[in-house]
Amino acid sequence: MTIEKPVGRQTEKLTTGTQAVAQAVKLADVDVTAAYPIRPYDGVMQAVAKLIADGELDCEFIVAEGEHSQFEICKHASAVGSRVFVGSSGVGWMYAMESLCVTPSLRLPVVAMIGNRALDDPGAFGVEHNDAMAVRDLGWLLFWVEDAQECFDATLMAYRVGEDPRVSLPVGLGVDGAFITHSQTLIKIPDQETVNEFLPPYDLGDRLLHPDNPISIAPQANEDWVMEIRKQTDAAARRVKDVIREAHQDFRRLFGRGGDNPFFEEYMTEDAEYVLFGMGSLGLPAKVMVRRLRERGEKVGFVRLKWFRPFPAEELAESLGRFRAVGVIDRDYSYGSPQQGGVLFTDLRAALYDAERRPKIVNFIGGLGGRELTPEMMDEMADLTKRAGRGEEIPAVSWIGVRE
Repeated sequence: MTIEKPVGRQTEKLTTGTQAVAQAVKLADVDVTAAYPIRPYDGVMQAVAKLIADGELDCEFIVAEGEHSQFEICKHASAVGSRVFVGSSGVGWMYAMESLCVTPSLRLPVVAMIGNRALDDPGAFGVEHNDAMAVRDLGWLLFWVEDAQECFDATLMAYRVGEDPRVSLPVGLGVDGAFITHSQTLIKIPDQETVNEFLPPYDLGDRLLHPDNPISIAPQANEDWVMEIRKQTDAAARRVKDVIREAHQDFRRLFGRGGDNPFFEEYMTEDAEYVLFGMGSLGLPAKVMVRRLRERGEKVGFVRLKWFRPFPAEELAESLGRFRAVGVIDRDYSYGSPQQGGVLFTDLRAALYDAERRPKIVNFIGGLGGRELTPEMMDEMADLTKRAGRGEEIPAVSWIGVRE
């Protein structure tokens, strides 16, 4: 079912997260997509196919025999000047790893949706973040969305940022399986003219692979040039935050949303003494928890990270330094890490290491395998964070909702 009504220069539609991504793919005028089914990503594959079948999108749709081929197809299509879209989930994303690890080094701005799903075994189709996080150190830019509206918005942002000639890196959209991929909500979709103003045509310039432009893609460099290539990719990754700021400013001007901060969202933090910190679909139950505890007089807030790569270390250090304690909620795990905690927790601790004002930081691992983070769990995490801010001794890492 689709509900539409004009909203200024925008239209409202009732869609799932995957359908919202497909609508953005349509307005971005993607040239090539390759697909291989794995849930919960496959919803976007089906939605894009329907847009093509209905004549709403002129795009080459290639059905691959597996995820590795799927990502190779789009990587090479990007090299010859096609705007591409691709995606997968969980172990399917891992099957494409050979292609995933070389795409950033080739400086090809492939856009992919990762329908976040647990990595088997044991068999689990529910959300975890370790699948997308597997590429966090390879040059992929990573954005975690909160809802279907952000699925749409972040897809357009991914093309704008990744294709910028100062960047030219692939972008992955972390979309929590089931909670966002398959849940319906009303979203606002702008018209084609406004999207065209925000998103310029894809242009590789003199890096376009073409018979009239004899260049080498993926040369055998070995020790002669690999260090230089790695350093160039690092320089591009360091430029990304400035490009994000510019794109975010244009997005707010044209579409009227996106918040004040391009890297993270703060919710009821103005006078907060302690906050919970996380990303993805965690946003909804966390905000409900904050409102409920605020009614009881608790000075609690919530900070939701949007861009996981590039990690906004300086910006977070400045913001979080004003709180007594921060409770980091990880929907992932990092076995054997320094604090035996999650990936997000480890990155945030590193970001705050040199900060003049460092809040007490505690870690919660929960919601793995798609388990729901209930209001009771959220209350427990908020209480432990508050106690840590008061100087009480609590575990540095707590697994929430685990049966003994």
